[in-house]
Amino acid sequence: MDRLSLLETLVVALDEGSLNRAAARKSMTQSAVSQHIKQLETLMGHQLLHRTAQGVRATRSGELVYTHAQRLLGNFDRMTAELDQLQDSLSGDFRISVNSFLGRHLIGHMLVELDQSHDDLNIILRVEDRLVDVVRENYDLAIRTGRLGETDGVGRRIATMETVLLATPAYLDQMGRPESPEDLKRLKYIQHHEDQTNGFFPLSRGGEQVLAPIRVGFTADDPDLIRHAVTNGTGYTRMPLFFVKEMLDAGEYERVLPDWDAPDKDVFAVYPSRHGVDRRRELVIEGVVATFEAFRHRQPKPHLRAVGA
Repeated sequence: MDRLSLLETLVVALDEGSLNRAAARKSMTQSAVSQHIKQLETLMGHQLLHRTAQGVRATRSGELVYTHAQRLLGNFDRMTAELDQLQDSLSGDFRISVNSFLGRHLIGHMLVELDQSHDDLNIILRVEDRLVDVVRENYDLAIRTGRLGETDGVGRRIATMETVLLATPAYLDQMGRPESPEDLKRLKYIQHHEDQTNGFFPLSRGGEQVLAPIRVGFTADDPDLIRHAVTNGTGYTRMPLFFVKEMLDAGEYERVLPDWDAPDKDVFAVYPSRHGVDRRRELVIEGVVATFEAFRHRQPKPHLRAVGA
């Protein structure tokens, strides 16, 4: 088994958070995926995954290997693209699907500017919240958050968004401010449709991680509608920090359990095939990554604390 294939299996397993879903993505059996991981762990001489009832997550060694594996696989993609001169053109139609949240609030303007910078390139942007199948629906690229969905395409994690739990001060005055993760079951959670909590939500503090009980009271697929529900005192929710930071600073919203961190939300690029990657796709992905990095560096952490505080 070549090393790139082993590394690709690790990347897919961590992106999916499950050996079973990784097996389905790679059209393999779960035992074959597990064998790939074991071979890679033997090759590296380190345990790379923690296996739990909720799925798999990276060890510290696994996170390091994951980061380098993404670079290696990305470099392999770029090498293939550069070898294929027919695919190196920055021209023609390029169809991309982006959810409404990212399209309206983060990367839509970047794509407009990118299109304006290349006269022969025609970016066809579809802003939609459904999980498209890039292969069957003939998309060149989809940018997704949270999960990949069902597709025959290739997905890779390209960025993360820092998220926070928040509510209005009036709602917390009425319901009482939670003092521990266990207290969250007293409040109503407003859930985005793609975030299936299954009754629990992971929170971390220092090196500690707990599964906090969640009582879902409202579910919607539009971030603006979710924010409206929070503003009206329907409950609390989880949102990307950049989307709500100004309202947190202004006191319109308040962080729920500010000493505990909600997990980052993954951002994926999904495209039809690992082979035949063209320069247009890489240019768009590079622009998306740069946009996320610009927001990350623009915004300081809202809450800093000493370990053990």
